[in-house]
Amino acid sequence: MDFRGGFLLSPRLIPPDPTGVPPRKREESQAWHASEPDAAITSFHTDSKLGLDSGEVARRLVTHGPNILIREPSARWTGVLARQFANALNLVLLAAAGIAVLAGQLTDAVTILVIVVLNGILGFVQEWKAELAVAALQRMLAMRCTVVRDGHETRIDAAEVVPGDLVCLETGDRVPADMRLTELLDLRTDESALTGESLSVHKRISSVPSAAPVAERVSMAWMGTTVTAGRGRGVAVATGMHTEFGRIAELAQAVTPDRTPLQRKLGVLARQLGMASVGVAALVAALGWALGRPPMEMLLTGISLAVAIVPEGLPAVVTITLALGIRSMSRRKALLRSLQAAEGLGAATVICADKTGTLTENEMTVRRIWLAAGEVQTTGSGYDPAGHFEAAGLKVDYSARPDLLAALDTGLRCNHASVHLEGGRWQPVGEPTEVALVVAACKAWLDRDTHPGAVAEFSFSSSRKRMSVIQPDTSGLVAHVKGAPEIILERCSRIMDGSSERTLSAADREQALEVYSEMARAGLRTLALARRDVGASTPLDPTELETDLTLLAVMGILDPPRPEVQGAVSTARAAGIRVLMITGDAPATALAIAGQIGLPASAAITGAELDAFDDSELETALQRDVLFARTTPEHKLRIVESLRAGGEVVAMTGDGVNDAPALKRADVGIAMGIRGTDVAKSASDMVITDDNFASIIGAVEEGRRQLDNIRKFVSYLLSSNTGEVAAILLNLLLGGPLILLPVQILWINLVTDGMTALGLGVEPAESGLMRRAPLDPAERILARRHLWLVLILGGYIGTATWWMFDHYLSVHGAGAVAGANTVAFTGLIIIEKANVLNFRAFGGPLRSIGFFSNRWILLALLVTVALQVCAVYVPFLQRALHTVPLRGTDWLLMAAVAAPIFIIPEFLKWILWRRDQKSVVNPSQSAAA
Repeated sequence: MDFRGGFLLSPRLIPPDPTGVPPRKREESQAWHASEPDAAITSFHTDSKLGLDSGEVARRLVTHGPNILIREPSARWTGVLARQFANALNLVLLAAAGIAVLAGQLTDAVTILVIVVLNGILGFVQEWKAELAVAALQRMLAMRCTVVRDGHETRIDAAEVVPGDLVCLETGDRVPADMRLTELLDLRTDESALTGESLSVHKRISSVPSAAPVAERVSMAWMGTTVTAGRGRGVAVATGMHTEFGRIAELAQAVTPDRTPLQRKLGVLARQLGMASVGVAALVAALGWALGRPPMEMLLTGISLAVAIVPEGLPAVVTITLALGIRSMSRRKALLRSLQAAEGLGAATVICADKTGTLTENEMTVRRIWLAAGEVQTTGSGYDPAGHFEAAGLKVDYSARPDLLAALDTGLRCNHASVHLEGGRWQPVGEPTEVALVVAACKAWLDRDTHPGAVAEFSFSSSRKRMSVIQPDTSGLVAHVKGAPEIILERCSRIMDGSSERTLSAADREQALEVYSEMARAGLRTLALARRDVGASTPLDPTELETDLTLLAVMGILDPPRPEVQGAVSTARAAGIRVLMITGDAPATALAIAGQIGLPASAAITGAELDAFDDSELETALQRDVLFARTTPEHKLRIVESLRAGGEVVAMTGDGVNDAPALKRADVGIAMGIRGTDVAKSASDMVITDDNFASIIGAVEEGRRQLDNIRKFVSYLLSSNTGEVAAILLNLLLGGPLILLPVQILWINLVTDGMTALGLGVEPAESGLMRRAPLDPAERILARRHLWLVLILGGYIGTATWWMFDHYLSVHGAGAVAGANTVAFTGLIIIEKANVLNFRAFGGPLRSIGFFSNRWILLALLVTVALQVCAVYVPFLQRALHTVPLRGTDWLLMAAVAAPIFIIPEFLKWILWRRDQKSVVNPSQSAAA
């Protein structure tokens, strides 16, 4: 039986139970794990040998519904499209279009509407592509299983399993429903996707305490888990949404995701700009009428101001920047499902990381081999056989170590697991701990295919805690034994020391127990290996065979950290991001891994301890260097909610079903693409396609770059709009004519400013980006220093524009309004193009990132200046924009006026940057002195 598919997901509803009692409520009240197996057989009216009959199956299928999970309906393209227009900035643009229509400026209104539609289409295309990509990751095969019906074993679709079915399990099977086990032989299951437990769970038939957490209910087999060893039977006690798997999926669906920080901040900015545009326009119009200016002139002035305040190109620039960011993220192995996920990750202050499969390989690996002649360590990780053996940091020639070879050989023979290369990845078959022994043997080039078959075997059980395999050898029969060190040591009388055997002394026994205890404290799973030559007259009985053994080795096995995780954690800490481990695994194992990857965790808080915390106690605990172990989905969800309530921006990583609710509740949910379950991927905002924690940190850097660039072009656009408003207001207060027409302002905001803002959107990351603290979630999109920069630069732009307008009239006479207007219009654009260079580097002068490091913004500057030249000299653009040709001296004047806005800020930034550089160098110089 080999189930390689996932579970069938369907949006169909489960029919109600005619008894009026929801099946899960009735089944949960039985606490099947705490009852004897016969109770489940009796309660479900199932025959322990014959199973259910076909008629009863049909009735139960109607009552309980198919064994499927209800999933949230997939996003419809219409909903994704509609979502693109439901934001405050688009509403501001639509309001500006309405004002233009009322003023008779139909061309302006159409232009704005075209921009709104293009924004929406662009956002829709990017998000829909992401939805399709995730859907491709979630394609699943229908699962099949074996049940006993009418007295015969039958293969059926897992969707047809009903409560009371007698289900058969073998190595490699996926468990199709929650089952109370009734028969088993050395049955072990991998429950990491459900509980986070990295080790296979050894099952037993006897009941367990009713208060035991899911990870310790060893009398149950859970839907969605995998059988790694042995075989067994059980009664299906819950199906579909009534299983633990379904309960977690239901919990995830109940979580409503919030808007991202950028969405909230842009929403606030849009509302502020909308109110400012209406308020300023009304105030100026009223002021003009009070001063006796013509009503129509003041109406046009009010519209000009309203249009000038609103940065019409901002939604387009934000959308395009985030869309380009999605492409950059994909190159970093991160698939984004929404445009806003990148900025949310860039603002993250905490990354809640699941241990198993995220920080670790989820592949058990032999790390330490204790031998009487000295300990040996192995290199390499996971199920890839590449690696070698070391002692005291030096490579060991295994061919010269018969004791090492004997231990590896016994581990290989006393084993049912294997590994094979498939699609470029080493795929395991069998129980993870046994796979680790096979991989360790492969590093010494040992081959099990050359071994003769076993003549007898005594399987592992929870009571025996050991396994023996008897195989022919050149000298006769040999018993190869592995098991818990304390059990094996009791049965050993000899020990292999180098190339020979000797009597096991009390000191040897004490040293072996000390090593075993030390390995266990370090979070390693331990196994002792032993062997014995079997005489011809020795009966093949475990009582006789598993005595007088020769101790070969004690092995320490660990699910190792991913090689790149330690560096990624270090980078995250330098960036002011806290990495918080939340796992379903044991506390000792979690603390051991934390120590290896550099997480400052002084204590592990278990799920049981967390249950006893109130909200304030949890908040206090989260301020300390802790990690969380033996957690349930509810615990993970509560931790995420507590962090968010404390003002943190939380990214949650995970791959199991148990991670789904917290993934959905976090600001950014990050699922693993290779090992991640389909439920986890559905609940996430981002899928890491290579399951690499370092890719998450790379995505954080990319998110920060995008967030930085959004702040840069927002600052740039607002400084330009401030200059436009200042010029119009200044000329109005001084009694002059309208300095800029509404259509000219739209040309500036949509065409010239929009193009250069896009250039800022692809600005490369500044140095030190990952050595500074995350953006404060409470901070506005424009910090106070940026707001002052906007006001100062905008003030210069407005004053310089008014001066050029007034200077032109003073030279050419009061009748040259059209020429003065063209100079003001063109001069404003030239100044703004010089101004955009100020925003390329917030953290230093332009030289700190290189003038030519962003060719797109240089291209945008050339294109926008060329377009303005066309606006001045091309006849149809002259008519549309109300411009007249300019002379060469006019262009020289505009260039001279524009130069200070770039030269002075760059000089000031250079002085500050030099001071900062010295403050970094001087401490080390002082220390050296």
